[in-house]
Amino acid sequence: MSISTPELAVAINAARSAGELIMRFFRDGCDFRSKNDDPQATFNLVTDADLKAEYLIADIIRRSYPAHAVLGEELHPGNLRADHLWIVDPIDGTNNFAHQIAHFAVSIAYYRAGKAECGVIYNPAREEWYVTARGQGAWFNECRVQVAKTTRLEEVLVGLGFYYDRGAMMEATLAAIRDLLRRNIHGTRRMGTASLDLAYVGTGQFGAYFEYELSPWDFAAGRLFVEEAGGLVTTCAGTPLPLAKTGVLASNGPLHPAVLEVVRGHLPAGW
Repeated sequence: MSISTPELAVAINAARSAGELIMRFFRDGCDFRSKNDDPQATFNLVTDADLKAEYLIADIIRRSYPAHAVLGEELHPGNLRADHLWIVDPIDGTNNFAHQIAHFAVSIAYYRAGKAECGVIYNPAREEWYVTARGQGAWFNECRVQVAKTTRLEEVLVGLGFYYDRGAMMEATLAAIRDLLRRNIHGTRRMGTASLDLAYVGTGQFGAYFEYELSPWDFAAGRLFVEEAGGLVTTCAGTPLPLAKTGVLASNGPLHPAVLEVVRGHLPAGW
């Protein structure tokens, strides 16, 4: 794999180590519970594997870069304005993990002055590596990848996700699915792991992917992967993607206007 930066090497090492830990829990089983501080706690799960993996990742990063900030989903609040920021999701797809579905990932990204510099998305259950660095392309295992080349919605699958909201945001997503299907796309897929959904846009398996609410750890590595694979990532309103909680639309580029028309047309109030 012809891609390398010092930060990327640390990210790969941290993802590999976390993956080994996570797979021990996956094989042996672990309890899951709701996040008590989440208003949708019934659906938003966490496990000991999430917590231990995030501690491990942060420790590995800080051994090499003790002055860098770490933002993690579970334990590390991190400063989004830090000049050197690592954004970590120890297990993206915890609900899949908790239910013994082998579709989850470790996601680690390094940002310098607010700009994504490198990222790793690793599914340890399938030994799938999605690796990227600014200016060095997007790689799946040992192969450089690109987004789909099609210009027609009628030729693609569209990935999507649901936030934990079971109200207006869920209804908006369902309405967008309905309208996309009426555009004769091949189908939709709700896989439950945003980082891998973005990776699938980068590899050309999805023509596009959208979700009306994601946090930075959900898309920090995946957005750079899509961009380095030749795709486009914006908010669901079509504006530049901020490093904040937001909606995300990723595509191969040519399909972006058509998908954006549908997704923006159902954008929940306030987003």
